[in-house]
Amino acid sequence: MSDLISIVVPVNDEADSLGQLVEEIRAVAARNNLNIELVLVDDGSRDGTWDLIRRLASEDSRVRGIRFRRNFGKAAALAAGFDAAGGKIVFQMDGDLQDDPEEIPRFLARLADGFDVVNGWKKKRRDPWHKVWPSRVFNRLVSWSTGLRLHDHNCGFKCFRAEATKEIRLYGELHRFIPVIAHSRGYRVAEIEVQHRPRRFGRSKYGMRRFHKGLLDLMTVAFLTGFGQRPLHLLGGIGIVSFLLGLGGLVYLSVIWLLTRLDVADYGKIGDRPMLIYSVAGVLLGFQMLAIGFLAELIIAMNIRREHSHSIAEVTERRGDG
Repeated sequence: MSDLISIVVPVNDEADSLGQLVEEIRAVAARNNLNIELVLVDDGSRDGTWDLIRRLASEDSRVRGIRFRRNFGKAAALAAGFDAAGGKIVFQMDGDLQDDPEEIPRFLARLADGFDVVNGWKKKRRDPWHKVWPSRVFNRLVSWSTGLRLHDHNCGFKCFRAEATKEIRLYGELHRFIPVIAHSRGYRVAEIEVQHRPRRFGRSKYGMRRFHKGLLDLMTVAFLTGFGQRPLHLLGGIGIVSFLLGLGGLVYLSVIWLLTRLDVADYGKIGDRPMLIYSVAGVLLGFQMLAIGFLAELIIAMNIRREHSHSIAEVTERRGDG
């Protein structure tokens, strides 16, 4: 029997499509002799999704259901599914039938090439243009700002080694950046093209209205992955630059004042210059950024004992004395 593969499917009002998806996954597993479990996470559905999950679980011991008391978002659903997954390999896929389970063996083959995370790429998307183009712009921004070059960071079809899912802590809407977070911890990330099927049921829950949220989350991820363990490097750098610019402006104005202090006509005009306000603001901002940076370092120093920033790939066995 092959290693257990956990397939995590977060769903929200997917009663029309979930049953067919489960059947397709079962068929793929049977043809390829895969040992699977299905973790279906109901993220506050209001239709008959949970009743369907309960029925599927009663009919097949490989199916497990988790139900949220209300809608908490996809990141929370994936986090709950990852915690419940018992397989050495973990998939995530959407429950709307746009992800094709026939791609699962290709993900596994790419994972076997030595990668830890395999991300799907919906090269030919079956979505309206007003959803496709913002996604393309967003993906370019993510690749540019994080250094991880992927075509489709937000693809809902992904495959991981289990240790990667256990180290990634998801909240808010950071599920878009799972490959980025994994890459920052040293995991090897690859990408494969996947078939993207047209939507048959329901409507998309994503679009232009979430673009600005994605940008804010991107700023969060860029900060956490780049300066999460050393915030003073960023905040202190900004503070020093601001302080030096403000100090330089004050020195310049002081020299001007000294050179013109005997000229009655020009005396006192330094206080009317906007540069004085900007310089004082620069000095104050510099002190504030440095203070915030030191406070952030203090918080990290207090919490670093409970959460390591590194990721261990393997450990050698201890040799006996004999």
